[in-house]
Amino acid sequence: MSETPGDTPEGIEVTRDGTIYVTSVGTGAVYRGSVRSARLQLFLPGGADGRTQATGVHVDRWGRILVAGASTGRLFRYDARGRLLASRSAAAGSFLNDFAFTKDAVYVTDSAHNQIWRASITRHGLGELEPWITRDQISPKPYFLNGIVSTPDGRTLLVGEQGQDLTYRVDIASRVVRPVEADGVLSGDGYLLEGQHLYVVHNAGNGRYVTRLARLDRTWSKATILADSAPGAAGTTPTTIARDRGRLLWVNSQLDHAPGTPPYTVSVVPGLN
Repeated sequence: MSETPGDTPEGIEVTRDGTIYVTSVGTGAVYRGSVRSARLQLFLPGGADGRTQATGVHVDRWGRILVAGASTGRLFRYDARGRLLASRSAAAGSFLNDFAFTKDAVYVTDSAHNQIWRASITRHGLGELEPWITRDQISPKPYFLNGIVSTPDGRTLLVGEQGQDLTYRVDIASRVVRPVEADGVLSGDGYLLEGQHLYVVHNAGNGRYVTRLARLDRTWSKATILADSAPGAAGTTPTTIARDRGRLLWVNSQLDHAPGTPPYTVSVVPGLN
């Protein structure tokens, strides 16, 4: 993906046409390319627009690219040419990590304050970031919120908590937060929801990184662990995950040994495709 020292990739997005985006938490750069090519090109240079770090990256339903700015505390929105459309700030000291869309909003995890921010979103605009659920409204209290996805009906969020190794179920209408009942550890960095199946990049540390597959019930309240992938290669530290047709891709961030050593890569999730 990159030969630039210190890039340290973190987020990934793959669109339906096979366009791939990968972010750098080390420099704030965003790379773009095609899943049909082994090389990605620099799309948004690090440091531009105040984007000195970048974590989550997703494309909204209008084709705009949104990027979470990590410790910059900002959420950025770009058009397909890389033109900045909006930049929205959370509170000082925030670490905006990942985000998920519903029909009219984007919900962002803050791994520093352990809360969820919300901004309205339309084709033409991105609203201001507002605190939506604070740490004191969540039980048990989170220590590191990270991955987040919205359910297909747009009524529920599933949010990863890595400090206590659990997933929260958040009812959007009531803002009630409860842990998902699982028959094993269900938490992680990157989340991918396909129907009732949830893939999570489970970070157990010390090189023990797998993608865990769970099946949730229709109320999104209970989960059955189905399988784990083979572990990531030593030192790679996979963080986030995306679907590319018949395979799953994850980012090899090397965060366990940050800033790691180039080349920084994206690879196929082993044994779970």
